[in-house]
Amino acid sequence: MSAYRSFETIKNIGVIGTGTIGASWATYFLSRGFKVKAWDPSDEWKDRLLDFINNAWPQMNALGAKKEFQETNIELCSSLEDALSEVEFVQESAPEQLELKRSLFKKIDKYADNSTIISSSTSGLIMSEMQHGLEYARRFVVGHPFNPPHLIPLVEVVGGEKTDPSAVDWAINFYNKIGKHGIKINKEVPGHLANRLQAALWREAVLAVQNDLASVEDINAAVAMGPGLRWALMGPHMIMNLTGGTGGFRKMLDHFGPGIAEWWKTMNENPELDEALKQELINGIKVEAKGRSIAQLEEERDEQLVELLKMLSRKKTSSLFTNILRTKRLNRLS
Repeated sequence: MSAYRSFETIKNIGVIGTGTIGASWATYFLSRGFKVKAWDPSDEWKDRLLDFINNAWPQMNALGAKKEFQETNIELCSSLEDALSEVEFVQESAPEQLELKRSLFKKIDKYADNSTIISSSTSGLIMSEMQHGLEYARRFVVGHPFNPPHLIPLVEVVGGEKTDPSAVDWAINFYNKIGKHGIKINKEVPGHLANRLQAALWREAVLAVQNDLASVEDINAAVAMGPGLRWALMGPHMIMNLTGGTGGFRKMLDHFGPGIAEWWKTMNENPELDEALKQELINGIKVEAKGRSIAQLEEERDEQLVELLKMLSRKKTSSLFTNILRTKRLNRLS
């Protein structure tokens, strides 16, 4: 029997840290019917959190949240201890500072029931380094979302050296059960998986600016109007599988692989992010933004994400219905 709670008993979730990521997590948990107990050490965090949730709630309604946001479902706690009292799951989203995380984890370990999984949103820190010295280190996992968590399904889950493997499995299953897409990262590396893939692409994008290959705007278009559209539907390996046509991945690897391997040999340069390059990137973004503020760009991004997610959801439902019909036909024939 698992040492951790059954999913059916999860009613209250502690959200520790309510910056951009924590606020987004709180919004998502509320939209899935959980009660949330939130805490943050900063000033005026309570108003900022409620503003974020109210502004994001129409997106949650568009994605299937059946109820309006009710402030009675979130408790804005005055202390960390209070926020961890009587919660069955904890999502920590404090700033990316190792010593801060270590100190915070010790307090969480003290106050949270030892059968409660503690999941950290860290985007790049190593759990083994954060869980050092904890009494119940076995229940600490990384549960790294992609921004914004209330919209993007992905959650990367990885344990540290002292993490119980069953805690990792529990966290993945829990995220999947509440509508996220949890994936298991088999070993610890800085940046986990998705951020490393993203960083590798961005390195080439920055180099393209440094080497005057194209403008910032055209580099963005090269992704957003090209492979980015396909990547929203299928990952890089599956896309390459389709590149091989009826011959599949084998044909692609044999036919295109050698040429791509030659490209890789030219990709061993790292950009020098000096002040001149930083300013060139910033100027390029200003040109492309055409006066739009960060808030306006975020709103534009999120509106399009909602439409994309709705389309992908319809596609998934359609595929499921097709498979059910196919199974029924096969059963009648057997």
